[in-house]
Amino acid sequence: MNDYKGIITINEGVRSGKACIRGMRITVSDVLGWLASGMSINEILDDFDELTENDILTALKYAADKEGSTFLIAV
Repeated sequence: MNDYKGIITINEGVRSGKACIRGMRITVSDVLGWLASGMSINEILDDFDELTENDILTALKYAADKEGSTFLIAV
């Protein structure tokens, strides 16, 4: 597991506890949606000057790790 401390933050009071970028109201899901819609990293950075390229790449790493995780639920 990668260390996302300081970049990916989860706070119950911000965006309903979704994974956010550095405590901002920009979620990992927002970043994924923008990329999936065809925006380039440079276009995202132009639109959201508070983000860095490292923020976007870390969001992608976080999402990839979460997708690859296996969860067992006891019933």
